[in-house]
Amino acid sequence: MIAVHELGRGTLDSCTVHPRDVFKAALLANAAGVIVAHNHPSGDPTPSPADIALCSRLRAAGTVVGIELLDFVILGDGRYYSFTEAGR
Repeated sequence: MIAVHELGRGTLDSCTVHPRDVFKAALLANAAGVIVAHNHPSGDPTPSPADIALCSRLRAAGTVVGIELLDFVILGDGRYYSFTEAGR
């Protein structure tokens, strides 16, 4: 790991994330790959439709800029969901 970057803090039920912001930090750090993580305040780490869509957008954007999305992790109440572990 070469860097940790906090992209934003959301409201009770959402946080706006743009692929350009994720990959800007990665490009500036000369990263070859990124792991994106966020929490679900509800405690349930099951991915929402918005999480699934964002993961797909980040993978596509990473392909364009040459930075691999290594994993997209959701944290919640002592549990987590890893898109990579789930084969997604």
